[in-house]
Amino acid sequence: MLNEMEDGPEPQNDGKEGADNGLFEDVEDEKKPRTDSVDLNSDTSLLVDISDALSEREKVKFTVHTKTTLPEFSESDFSVTRDHDEFVWLHGMFDDSEDYAGIIIPPAPPKPDFDASREKLQKLGEGEGTMTKEEFQKMKAELEAEYLATFKKTVAMHEVFLQRLAAHPTLRTDHNFKVFLEFKQALDVRGRNKKEKIGSLVKLVTKSVDEVLVTGQKDVDPFFERERTFVVEYHNKIKDATAKSDRMTKFDKSVADTYIRVSSGLTALGTLEKTTLDNVGDIPENSRFFLKVSELFEKLRKVEARVATDSDLKLSDLLRYYMRDTAAAKDLLYRRMRSLVNYQNANKALEKARAKNKDVQLAEKNQEEACNKFENLSEVAKQELTDYKTRRVAAFKKNLVELAELEVKHAKTQVQLLRNAIATLKEEAP
Repeated sequence: MLNEMEDGPEPQNDGKEGADNGLFEDVEDEKKPRTDSVDLNSDTSLLVDISDALSEREKVKFTVHTKTTLPEFSESDFSVTRDHDEFVWLHGMFDDSEDYAGIIIPPAPPKPDFDASREKLQKLGEGEGTMTKEEFQKMKAELEAEYLATFKKTVAMHEVFLQRLAAHPTLRTDHNFKVFLEFKQALDVRGRNKKEKIGSLVKLVTKSVDEVLVTGQKDVDPFFERERTFVVEYHNKIKDATAKSDRMTKFDKSVADTYIRVSSGLTALGTLEKTTLDNVGDIPENSRFFLKVSELFEKLRKVEARVATDSDLKLSDLLRYYMRDTAAAKDLLYRRMRSLVNYQNANKALEKARAKNKDVQLAEKNQEEACNKFENLSEVAKQELTDYKTRRVAAFKKNLVELAELEVKHAKTQVQLLRNAIATLKEEAP
């Protein structure tokens, strides 16, 4: 169960309204099997999920539930409470460790941000006097549903991060991960202060400059050269696709909001006092017509809202996640190229030491360490990039098939609603 803010909007349902006794009945959902979830990890010895979450004004508290048969844990089934800063801390521990230089570190979950939804609700409250009561209630319900959807997505992204770690054969054995899952008390991590933020910015700029320098070199391994070219281009493409998908979803939501205004306007016309239109002879017929068409637009609005929600969940969120995951793959390739450059520099240093017959043993030791580090990193990185491709293709196949099924279902629903409306309006015609 997901608990909302005490002063936040009331929880909404998932958009699957049941059929009512109105003029235009909802088309019944098709009872056909959905696409099965893709699970590339068959190991169930460590299962992690977020069983509960509580949204407060400043932060979200996640209840992390763990079920395991691994002997290193003191219990087999337990839960702890964590906030977003602790998730960021855990990601930083993995990202900063040289032990995982050859691994694609799962992207950190985004910071919970409900400010946009709260601001929309506030603006709606301020503009209540400019719209009808019915229009206001419909808009309020839409914004509350949007808030709840954002909350659920926030929980899901934090859960995916933990599940990626738990499924990885190396990352799952990390001591910090074990502490995160098992330690009952708060981890007492804090956000970075001003000095640390400046230091992080300097580090990022330094890394960016160094990345330009090392990636300008040709890789000695054709596999990694191909992967680097692909990942860089793919990241640019998926970044552009994410922005376009967000715009498409925004337009779909805008259409649904417009249907609310059209429906409210028609309802207002249909409920006008007869005394205000004494010169019109067929007020009752016009009134029924307006109310029936208004009902049609309200049902079409619900379908359009579902279309926008499904596109957001199945496409936009997928693109956004793999945009960040591809950035993690780019970081892996950068770390490997940096290791290769260090190895090449160690070779040059060894040649100079031998030529001068000075500090040869130290240079040989440094060269051997650089060689071993580069070879080990390359071996792990090759498997990581292969798994990354398999995981990415499976995720896109699953989500796109499900999205296509939903689009077909919604299209059939819209067609059926329009057919029912036309048939009913013909019966009402004189």
